[in-house]
Amino acid sequence: MKILKNTLKNLSLLATVLMLGYSCSDDAEKDNDIVLSQADLEAVLETDDIVGGIDVALFELYNNNGSTGKTMVNECYSAQYTDTGYVATFNNCVLNGTENINGTLTVTYDTDGEQGSFSASYEDFYVGEIKINGTRSYQLSANSEGNSVSFSVTSNLTVEMADGSLISDEGERSFTLTFGDSLESTTYSIAGTWTVVYKGNTYNVTVNAPLTSSVNCGYVAAGDMTVSKNGLTVNVDFGDSTCDNVATITYPNGVEEEITLRD
Repeated sequence: MKILKNTLKNLSLLATVLMLGYSCSDDAEKDNDIVLSQADLEAVLETDDIVGGIDVALFELYNNNGSTGKTMVNECYSAQYTDTGYVATFNNCVLNGTENINGTLTVTYDTDGEQGSFSASYEDFYVGEIKINGTRSYQLSANSEGNSVSFSVTSNLTVEMADGSLISDEGERSFTLTFGDSLESTTYSIAGTWTVVYKGNTYNVTVNAPLTSSVNCGYVAAGDMTVSKNGLTVNVDFGDSTCDNVATITYPNGVEEEITLRD
């Protein structure tokens, strides 16, 4: 579970490095009528950044295997288990570096599907001043050798930011963690396709080759993704698995630019 937490922290880092990377790209964008700004990428990646810590807590509660009527409590959240799932209550606490989390989530086991699948319903759930409504569904799996674990997330959420603006996030992400002999040899990969609607703009995100790296690397080291905004399509290539802070952006006019992800 510690490694899983490190993986979700790297997802938040992914959002940060992408935002910094695009914000350095003004020269290559100047010939386009539509530009992809730092605020655009914040919208594209905001949802996972907000709920990543909650995902970890839900997995921990699911793995607790509580029986009907059992209650699990720690300093941040509690759960009351039933035959069909559990109700998790967060007590205005800080979770994995987030703002205070407050509210109740209803988790339902998928008894008709594969083992390890469940869904969480958000209803006026708060992370700081951010309000979340909607659902996220999860599917866990592990390979027969036991050296990797994968989980997929299907998200259909509406996030109301503190300023009243709304982010609609719908789509699928898949995450794979492959365990090595150490953190250096333990890797994660991210794939998926999702759509975000924010302030009248529609963003389509497609991971073309899984985004991969070691869990102890501060950057995504390989893979590429495409981000489209209202017809503008930009590709980001993270390289050849070398742990460095550079990526290559390709613009619609064919211009390529090597950028620094973080100073």
